Amino acid sequence: MLNGAGQATLQLLPDNTVLNEGTEEELKCYGYRESGCKRCLFYFLVVITLGLVFLLLYWKPELECYLKKSRCVLYRADTVLLMDRYEQKYVCTIKSLNIADELSEFNDAYNREESGPENSLDHSDMATLTVKQFEPVVLYFDFQHVRYIWSSRSKTYSKLLDLSSNTLMTSLENHKALTRLQQAHRRMLYGNNSVEVEVKSYWKLLIEEVLNPFYIFQLFSIVLWTTDQYYVYALCILVISLISIIISLYQTKRQMVTLHNMVKTDATTISVDRGDSCYETIPVTDLVPGDIIAVPSQGCTMTCDAVVLQGSVIVNESMLTGESLPVTKTAIAVHDQQEVYSPTEHKRNTVFAGTKVLQTRFYGGRKVPAVVIRTGFNTAKGELVRAILFPKPLGFKFYRDAMRFIMFLAVVACFGMAYSVYTHVVLLHASARRIVLRVLDVVTIIVPPALPAAMTVGTVYAQNRLKKKQIFCISPPRINFCGRLNLFCFDKTGTLTEDGMDLGKVLPVVDSRFLHSVSDPSLLDRNNLLIGLATCHSLTIIDGEISGDPMDIVMFKSTKWMLEEPGSDTSKFDNIMPTIVKPVTRETFMPEEDLGEATNFEVGIVHQFPFSNKLKRMSVITRTFGKSNMDVFCKGAPEVVMKICDNKTVPDDTDEIMMQYAIQGFRVMALAGKPLDPKVTWHQVQRMSRDDAESGLTFLGLLIFQNKLKPQSKPVIRTLRSAGIRTVMITGDRSETAVSVGRNCGMIDSRDHVVVVKASKSEEGRPASICWEALEGAHTESPDLSSDPDSEDTPFLSSSYQQQHGGVQFSNYKYSAAKKVTTRVPMEEPKTHLAIDGYSLSVLEEHFPETLRKVCVRGTIFSRMSPDQKCLLIQKFQELGYSVGMCGDGANDCEALKAAHAGISLSEAEASVAAPFTSAINNIECVTTLMREGRAALVTSFGCFKYMALYSFIQFISVMILYTYEFSLSDWQFLYIDLAITTTIAILMGYTEAYERLVSHRPEGSLLKPTNILSILLQVSCAALFQAAALFYLIEQPWYVEQKPRNDADTQSWVSTVVFIVSSYQYIVVAFCFSKGPPFRKRIYTNVPYLSSLIFLTILSTCIFMIPIEFLLKIFKMEDLGEHNLQFRLVLLAIVGGHFLASYIIEYFVTENLCVKSCIKSCLKCVQPKKLPAQYKLLEKEMEGSDWPPTGEETTNDRSPSFDLTLQQDGNFPLSINR
Repeated sequence: MLNGAGQATLQLLPDNTVLNEGTEEELKCYGYRESGCKRCLFYFLVVITLGLVFLLLYWKPELECYLKKSRCVLYRADTVLLMDRYEQKYVCTIKSLNIADELSEFNDAYNREESGPENSLDHSDMATLTVKQFEPVVLYFDFQHVRYIWSSRSKTYSKLLDLSSNTLMTSLENHKALTRLQQAHRRMLYGNNSVEVEVKSYWKLLIEEVLNPFYIFQLFSIVLWTTDQYYVYALCILVISLISIIISLYQTKRQMVTLHNMVKTDATTISVDRGDSCYETIPVTDLVPGDIIAVPSQGCTMTCDAVVLQGSVIVNESMLTGESLPVTKTAIAVHDQQEVYSPTEHKRNTVFAGTKVLQTRFYGGRKVPAVVIRTGFNTAKGELVRAILFPKPLGFKFYRDAMRFIMFLAVVACFGMAYSVYTHVVLLHASARRIVLRVLDVVTIIVPPALPAAMTVGTVYAQNRLKKKQIFCISPPRINFCGRLNLFCFDKTGTLTEDGMDLGKVLPVVDSRFLHSVSDPSLLDRNNLLIGLATCHSLTIIDGEISGDPMDIVMFKSTKWMLEEPGSDTSKFDNIMPTIVKPVTRETFMPEEDLGEATNFEVGIVHQFPFSNKLKRMSVITRTFGKSNMDVFCKGAPEVVMKICDNKTVPDDTDEIMMQYAIQGFRVMALAGKPLDPKVTWHQVQRMSRDDAESGLTFLGLLIFQNKLKPQSKPVIRTLRSAGIRTVMITGDRSETAVSVGRNCGMIDSRDHVVVVKASKSEEGRPASICWEALEGAHTESPDLSSDPDSEDTPFLSSSYQQQHGGVQFSNYKYSAAKKVTTRVPMEEPKTHLAIDGYSLSVLEEHFPETLRKVCVRGTIFSRMSPDQKCLLIQKFQELGYSVGMCGDGANDCEALKAAHAGISLSEAEASVAAPFTSAINNIECVTTLMREGRAALVTSFGCFKYMALYSFIQFISVMILYTYEFSLSDWQFLYIDLAITTTIAILMGYTEAYERLVSHRPEGSLLKPTNILSILLQVSCAALFQAAALFYLIEQPWYVEQKPRNDADTQSWVSTVVFIVSSYQYIVVAFCFSKGPPFRKRIYTNVPYLSSLIFLTILSTCIFMIPIEFLLKIFKMEDLGEHNLQFRLVLLAIVGGHFLASYIIEYFVTENLCVKSCIKSCLKCVQPKKLPAQYKLLEKEMEGSDWPPTGEETTNDRSPSFDLTLQQDGNFPLSINR
């Protein structure tokens, strides 16, 4: 019992909190505990509902909190209700963990976030009172494989942290091995180190499948039909449902096994340091954050994220990135005592779970130690797997509208039930049993249970077609998203251009002046430039082959030197050289300079500072055999390398020369170096900070790489742009090079203009500013008018040329395949494209958020982008209302690929967790293929949905008519309609392949669009009209006598016969009319199975109708139509033909008519508020009437007029929107 003070304390504790605030995984958390009164009420509900409440709890687990529990403070809760950013609700049970008194030894592992000064607590505040616990108990709950624990200091639940959060680099460098006791305690908190995808048993899958609302509704329908003596129909539906369940179980099990095999690891044991270099072998599942492991030498797949402490590790990260190039992980080097470890910033020092270790290297063959940072589902691999297991809601309007339409059908069913009650009670005076059966039967008719399955048919066929084209999908619902994309982003290197590069030339620098370019670097004098080319890389030898970054390989091979790994002949380097390079030609083996007693010229790489995306450079420290000192060589982005060089060594015209090569599409790198003091020892080098090594360098020259465009890139970009798809390049390269590639691939037309956006932060009293500079060198001097306008080499008309020729406007030629004529059309006005780098983007985000929105609308080239900025840019596009696709090589694009609506990773792997889609063919043709299939799948889903809706309405109309005359359809009539006709059509309708071309408009994304609603309403009205016409024609026959059923099972009558015959044709007619072909799918005759089935069903229905066969009449319980003259049957056939004609006119000439669409739009404006267009469209309209961007001016964010700087440049050009 708590005393008064304790009760007061508990009242101050919160009953809710926000977890992971401000992140994608933000959760609202509410505390609940068991309530005796509510529990009694709950069991009362169980009794009166015959246990159906348990079914509701299974479908909606959050109801358990409302029905059985009451809100309480989080500390006393036994259950928490979680709600994510998408308002999805989850229920988690609070568990307790008993830990011994030694818990304090590792409290820092999970309370680290509270130890910082920003989180220090004022203990005078009552809210900070510690709740007394009589036992050392830790409260926690697990949600989607992430553990949250109770913090006694902050009085709330928080995510269990590991060493990847708020850990200083110095702490990792000096980390001590855990004892067995510490390791055991941490394992209690963190659990097993495993990323396992549960493969459920068939029995468990069966229970889950059967409890699906779809099958519950099927079970209800079967029981109802059996009670109503529809035995044959109920049996057939039962068999079909069982077959469907078996197929579903098999596919689900196979997907689980596939994902399980994809993420499982074969490693079983690993060596762990227990102090004093004493290693113990333990299962990998026992690893915890803080363990120091010995990285296995080769062939092992890592099961945890670990930071390398000494030596280096060569790994293959294809499982995570889709890129199978070897990557070298080096030991951490502390540059700043306050530097905080980050898995992203220090990924070159981190070996991630799921990567395969190819080699480890350390001097003297010693073990390579690494400290475990993250385990289990907290690892990089675990986070990717969690994204697959628990994907965020797609938020696709199509699915939301589908649920709304099903609710509408339920409302219609209510009206049908009311009409059924009226006819059976008032008109027919039926028994209570028959009334209940007829009323419930209406629900099974108007809400078809097969509707959800029919909507996915198009997606299933599209996925199979994609697989045949080596495009693999791990998220099938995203295929429909691909049909609505209107913006596609591309990485440059390895995506638009070839992976490999050619070293075109080298520009040496001597005495701060550029010498003549050298095409063959092997002909250079043996100076620092040549040595830098041969050593400044991270290459290694694996299985006798040089492996590493493709650009490093090209650079090294251009020197014609050889690379050796440590071997027996390393004694002269004191066993400290991991890699040695030396010339291979006989002439260069004997250098002219005096090297003492040396007989060979060899250089050893003593230490590496690996390439950093943040720093945009890498460095090595080398020692040339025979020299008394070591040397530093640095290679990277020119603008970065120049900043760390002695200004006196950098030529004055460096920027100009770089620009000349960049605008031609070359990739430019800079090389610099310096000698170290002879007193610097090997041990000092290993401890040297990167800043000390990379300072005061001498500029050695420029490396000019040529990156060729893939032959498929330009046609694909042209196809996308002609289809109205905006194309954007997001790259880590410099702007000028990216702009050149953008022009070559067609993102930027030859006549278009490019404005470079350069932003700078506020400093020294000067406000943040933006410079809008026209990219120079973008125009050629004279056009070649005889060239093919589509040729890559065709120059564009410069503004000066147009002025010289009196502003003459030339025309393009447009060929119309339909009319088979060529027409001359005026050229489009030149458009303006913006180019911006990552630094400027960050400045705009901080100081100019509104300008950033406009840049995102007009921008085409986004250069020098880090992986985080690529992801940020994708999210900005989505916020503006774009449907965004992204295509990259997977290495630095993983976050962006995951964030996009449709991310495609170019990888040789059949499937990876890098993106929802993986293309094994390494070019961007997969983009148009995926978009065509997405459009086809979306249109198919629309067609199937509309067909299933019409099927329900047609059968609903038929049944309502028959109920009026106290009849219904027979078993076999229902079977013929539901199985032979509807099921066949629903299965084969989606088999139609995608259209060959992308057109300039997208399929509709909403089921509730006015034209769709109009189509359904008119088709339903048309079906009802022609069924009524057939019925009235029957009644007007002189031989017709109204019939009454002899018993409840009697369904045979003239009314049921005529209604069955006419409705059978109507199902086939609407299926044909909803099977639209171009521009999103091929024509119906290309789908041979589907067209054949329609023809066969039409012939079969005609045979049943026109050629009465006694056997069929008996089976279907039909009246003998042959008893009367042929005219009766021919008139009915004419009614069917009239329905076909009317239905076809409605679908192809009424709902698709522009005048009709305009009238609907005008009517909607009167009855509902105007819907705002997407934000990017509003921004386009806003900019269309202005001279934005202000080319040649400087924009500041200071409101004061004194700081409103305007710098006008010459050569301004007219601007137009880049649509």
